[in-house]
Amino acid sequence: MALSTGQIVQEFGYDDDVDLDLRDAIEDAIGEELEDEDCQEIVDAVIMWWREEDGDLTDALVDTLTTLTAGGPIWLLLPKAGRDGHVTPGEVQEAAGTAGLRVMSTVSLAADWTGTRLASRQ
Repeated sequence: MALSTGQIVQEFGYDDDVDLDLRDAIEDAIGEELEDEDCQEIVDAVIMWWREEDGDLTDALVDTLTTLTAGGPIWLLLPKAGRDGHVTPGEVQEAAGTAGLRVMSTVSLAADWTGTRLASRQ
């Protein structure tokens, strides 16, 4: 995920199905706890757990941009194919484009979760 010590990372979409080992690994990498959705300070990166039933992905992506520093990455964490709540790559591409973002890469981050790195079109 390329996160490093001292970065402030805001988390959206936390629920009881998130991968706690992945969360712990992110917190270990940055040396701090993740900031919650109510954080109002400028953050270096965002992680967003997202499931199909969570609502409008475009709106949610736009909401993450309010506190994200210019050029900071958004890691969209999605259930893998075949898992409850899976979101298709086409839906991600469309929502990201509408929100002014582009898909940079997608990687497997945990047993049930993939991570798609999004960046602004700047």
